[in-house]
Amino acid sequence: MNRVRVAAAILNQTPLAWDGNVANVLGAIDDARRDGVQVLCLPEMCLTGYGCEDAFLSQDVIAGAREVLREVLPATADMVVSLGLPVLHRNRVYNGACLCVDGRIAGVVPKRYLAASGIHYEPRWFTAWPEGRRSTIDLLEDDERVPIGDLQFDVGGLRIGFEICEDAWVASRPGRLLAQRGIDLILNPSASHFAFGKLEVRRGFVVEGSRAFACGYVYSNLLGNESGRAIYDGGALIASGGTLLATGPRLGFVDRAITSAVIDVARNRMNQATSAEFVPETVDVAADEVRVAFAHADPAASAERIETADWETSATLKEEEFTRAVALGLFDYVRKSRSWGFCVSLSGGADSAAVACLVALSVRLGTAELGRKAFLEKLAHVPKLGEAADERAMIARLLTCAYQATANSSERTREAARAVADGIGATFHVLDVDALVQGYIALGESALGRPLTWETDDLALQNVQARVRAPSIWLLANVRNALLLATSNRSEAAVGYATMDGDTAGGVSPIAGIDKAFLREWLRWLEADGPRGLGPVPSLAAVNAQTPTAELRPQESFQTDEDDLMPYDLLDAIERAAIRDKKGPVEVLRVMRAQFGERFEDAQLVPWIERFFKLWCRNQWKRERYAPSFHLDDANLDPKTWCRFPILSGGFERELRALRDAGEAPA
Repeated sequence: MNRVRVAAAILNQTPLAWDGNVANVLGAIDDARRDGVQVLCLPEMCLTGYGCEDAFLSQDVIAGAREVLREVLPATADMVVSLGLPVLHRNRVYNGACLCVDGRIAGVVPKRYLAASGIHYEPRWFTAWPEGRRSTIDLLEDDERVPIGDLQFDVGGLRIGFEICEDAWVASRPGRLLAQRGIDLILNPSASHFAFGKLEVRRGFVVEGSRAFACGYVYSNLLGNESGRAIYDGGALIASGGTLLATGPRLGFVDRAITSAVIDVARNRMNQATSAEFVPETVDVAADEVRVAFAHADPAASAERIETADWETSATLKEEEFTRAVALGLFDYVRKSRSWGFCVSLSGGADSAAVACLVALSVRLGTAELGRKAFLEKLAHVPKLGEAADERAMIARLLTCAYQATANSSERTREAARAVADGIGATFHVLDVDALVQGYIALGESALGRPLTWETDDLALQNVQARVRAPSIWLLANVRNALLLATSNRSEAAVGYATMDGDTAGGVSPIAGIDKAFLREWLRWLEADGPRGLGPVPSLAAVNAQTPTAELRPQESFQTDEDDLMPYDLLDAIERAAIRDKKGPVEVLRVMRAQFGERFEDAQLVPWIERFFKLWCRNQWKRERYAPSFHLDDANLDPKTWCRFPILSGGFERELRALRDAGEAPA
């Protein structure tokens, strides 16, 4: 054997959606076969979906995975295909990659290193397979036992091994031992969620792995919003001998995509033979090798594809990635939940404007990629959407916005909200809710037997306005069978600068994972430039011209967010130091002095840092109640999957005393 055509698939799967998942898998196999592919790597847990959570411990799910494996198996005739599924073996559940060869199971390789940080919780469901162990399993319960364990495969003379997602991210990655056994091809079925900057890390371990191990390397991944919080960006990768041969599309709206390339097996073997770094095992490895007969055909020559979209080379890559990741996340959420659209309480400020724009961009990006017909097919459950005359009409049917005015609302924010809604094509309503606010205030005054005033009841009077807005927008969402989108951001979540059951009301929190400083930069970029291929949203001008304000106090108070809190860029820097980097208050002060010492004195920094730590502790209960948010970086505040903190705590009292002392001492 000299050369072999291999492929990686990206799939948009859904946990426990058996029929849809099988259809995508079979479609990917058919696509690969038409492309002349002989070895196809499908993503991790592609049969069940990766995000099944505790359902992985259900006997029905384990049995369902075996059932769909049996359905898919015949489609692997004349091919070599890896399929991911949970495997029950000796009363333990393993994250398995099943190698299928010509319609039969050659063996199962369980994951060696389980992802256990951040969003990942694999040790709750799976057991890590120990190095060097192997056994047999009756996977299909048909009395035919197949190998399972730390295996490599000789498939018609092509030596194939596995690194399953996290296996490649650790220092002692399995590829090292596979290389010593003279491996030709490593398959990496992954479920690697999107995060800013993560693609370069993946490219690094794929390309460097192929160089260090002198082999071919095939990396596949999931795509889209699979189970609610994580967004997968696809981005298949194929490398050989230290050279990136092919890359696949990222953050697309398709159900599946295939990326293929030809691996020069003979050249890689000679690279091993001539490399001083390559030290093969001298013992017989036959005990760990599964031999399977297979006839490889010499692949036809074709140009490989390095698919880098225009937006991926942009100087504003983070803005592009944020746009496309959240737009895809929203699109998948609405279609997988069978909702008929979205509702947003549009305040005229930055946060709600960003959320509304992201919905509109989801429609625009989806139709641009898929075309009108395919886009409508994916949302065929939405009544009368197909009757929309054009893209703007589709947005109007899918997005309903309402500006809800109180006595403290300004004409400026009302017109800013109207301009955004008109600019993106959303359906827009103006609702005057001040009578409801006054009604609740009257009820409170009657119960308390005294008037409520701004001097004595500031917070209560602010919050009642925000909470009164929730029932109206929920009503619109319920009538329209739509998803209500919460509009609170990450910076607000850190310090609880959000009204529970007010701007946190909703079923999804699309921007709760992004800080306010970046969000404001993104809105200015969107106004002036916008995503490649779509262009700007000029109607954001009125929003971007404002100083962020909750607009919950009387106009003459000139309320602003940063006066209530601190400068947003400083707040975000304190959050990163205190929460991401786990630094105490005194050390945070040292970091802030280095970053902001030219702008702020200790007399300002110390109270702001103290305010952050106090508000952080006081508001954990709010973060616990936030609607599901999208993961956009690998250090967010979601307590359900990432950042655990006690609801009740000592509040850093001793540490804050030390902070005050440090602020009084010379820097």
